[in-house]
Amino acid sequence: MYSPPTLDDIRRAAERIRPYAHRTPVLTCASLDRETGARVFLKCENLQKVGAFKFRGAANAVFSLSEADTTRGVATHSSGNHAQALALAARLRGMSATIVMPRTAPAVKKAAVAGYGARIVFCEPTLAAREAALAEVVAATGAHVVHPYDDDRVIAGQGTAALELLEDVPDLDVVMTPVGGGGLLSGTSIAVAALAPRVRTIGAEPEMADDAWRSLQAGRIIPSVNPKTIADGLLTSLSPRTFGIIRRNVDRIVTVGETAIAAAMRFVWERAKIIIEPSAAVPIGALWERKFDGTGLRVGVILSGGNVDLEKLPWLA
Repeated sequence: MYSPPTLDDIRRAAERIRPYAHRTPVLTCASLDRETGARVFLKCENLQKVGAFKFRGAANAVFSLSEADTTRGVATHSSGNHAQALALAARLRGMSATIVMPRTAPAVKKAAVAGYGARIVFCEPTLAAREAALAEVVAATGAHVVHPYDDDRVIAGQGTAALELLEDVPDLDVVMTPVGGGGLLSGTSIAVAALAPRVRTIGAEPEMADDAWRSLQAGRIIPSVNPKTIADGLLTSLSPRTFGIIRRNVDRIVTVGETAIAAAMRFVWERAKIIIEPSAAVPIGALWERKFDGTGLRVGVILSGGNVDLEKLPWLA
C-alpha cells in the first residue's frame, strides 16, 4: 500500500538541500493587500535557484542518491523549469544529466539547460515522443529517472518551501499554491496539515487547464486534453500519486481566468517590484477575482517561479 511522504521526509529534505537551495524571502505589498482585501505574504520562489521552486525537489532527489548510483546519472523529460532544476542539481552533485526536450521548446530554455551542463535529447512535441525518448535514454545509460512531480523525493523537496513559510509567518489562515502536476501543492499540503492543521491549503489553476478542479469534483483523475493557457507551467495533469495526496489534504481548488492571471502578474511586477511568471500569478489572480475570498485573512502564497519570456508578456497581446 502506498504511503505518501511525511513531515519527517520534508524535514530531512530541508536538511539535505540546505547547502544548495536558497531560503527565499517572504515579502508583503500593501497595494496588493488593498486590492485583495487579504493580508498577503509572498513566498518568493521566483528568487530560488533556476528561478523556480522546482530546484528544491530536483536537488532532494539528486542528493538522495547513493554515491554508487551517481555514476549512472539522472534523466527526465521536461521543457520547463524542472529541466533546468535537474541539470543544475546534477552538476552540483558532479554527475551527468540527460534531458529530453521537445524540439519546439523555447531557445532560451534550451540554452539554460545546456548552460547547466546537461545533455539534451530532442524529440517531437508530444507526450508519447517524450516518454519514448526518455525510455531509450534509460535503456542506454541506466540513468535514474527524476519525474517532475510524480516522485516522493520531489514532493518532499517541494514541501520545504511551505516549511520555511510557516516558520517565518506562523499565524497564517490559508496557504495557496498554483497546481499543474501537483508536486508543489502535494508537498505544501503535507507540511501544512502536519504543522498547522487549522490552516487551509488551497490550490489555484487556470480555467483553461482545470483538470485538478474537475478531478476533485469527480473523485477520479480527469486529465486535461491539449490545454491552452498563458500559465504554461501548469499544463500537466495530476498523477495518481499527487491526486491522492491533494484529495486527502487540500481544502479546495479554485480556477482563474486568463485576464485575471495577466492582470495579477502585471500588478505584482509594477507594485511589488518582483518578477513572476504567469503560473505564479494564478493564486494572486484567484484572490483578485474573489474566486477565494480572503478578506480579512492572512494568506501565504507560494510564488512558484519567475522565468518569463520577455518577448511574450501577456499584457502585450
